[in-house]
Amino acid sequence: MLRPDKKYSVYDLRQLKGKRCLTHVHVKSAEEAAAAEAAGIDLLSCSFDTPASQARLPLLVEAAPKSFISGATPHGLASPEEAIRIAFRALESGASSVYCSASPWMIEAMARERIPVVGHLGMVPRHAIWTNIRPIGKTAAEAKQLYEQMKRLEEAGAYAAELELVPHKLATYLCKQTSLFLMSLGSGSGCDSQFLFSDDILGDYDERIPRHAKAYRNFIKEHKRLQQERIAAFKEYADDVESGRFPEARHLVAMDEAEFKEAVAKIERNRSA
Repeated sequence: MLRPDKKYSVYDLRQLKGKRCLTHVHVKSAEEAAAAEAAGIDLLSCSFDTPASQARLPLLVEAAPKSFISGATPHGLASPEEAIRIAFRALESGASSVYCSASPWMIEAMARERIPVVGHLGMVPRHAIWTNIRPIGKTAAEAKQLYEQMKRLEEAGAYAAELELVPHKLATYLCKQTSLFLMSLGSGSGCDSQFLFSDDILGDYDERIPRHAKAYRNFIKEHKRLQQERIAAFKEYADDVESGRFPEARHLVAMDEAEFKEAVAKIERNRSA
């Protein structure tokens, strides 16, 4: 069910196609979801492929109640029935739509049930054994194949598709040849939304940042600093306990001396009775 305070619906996204490039961030925590909504990010997405991520989705929705959030279904769906079941579970958990990198056959089954589905075009990380991790569509033959795949997704009933690592000029052209809302991940600025992962934006990992991404902060450095602060704080606490510096008088609960003596007297009488 669409909440009345949601910023966008699928209808709204279709109306915006070709008018401006929306911002789009994949988030992994309630804190990131809340920050993205507060920053005015247009679209959010998240994982919905493990029990932990499935349990986390309602927390993201609660943290960013006005945001359009897509939940990414597991890779390796065994049947259309499983795809439909998982997709409805995501929608019932608060997702606005679902992302699925499976075949148009699988997406068509979900779309028939009026489930808003985002497909995947270009470089699909889970399928990199077939292609290598590289841009897709740099040759005329590959570009034509990409166009045909896009049309199959369109015919299957997807409302959108992530377009990953496709040459900028080709991505801009393809976006004008389809009713799909195309989400650019490393495919330039000529699509309907510009998509990045929060980890890239925040610099939240040790690996080299991908060429198509940009880090605006260095969270991994901050995480390491905080870990050292945790260790130092725990060590200082342990030292204080061992040396008797903790607890101090200000940490203790006081008792009236007369009440204490009376309590001791009563306890002693009971012990000796």
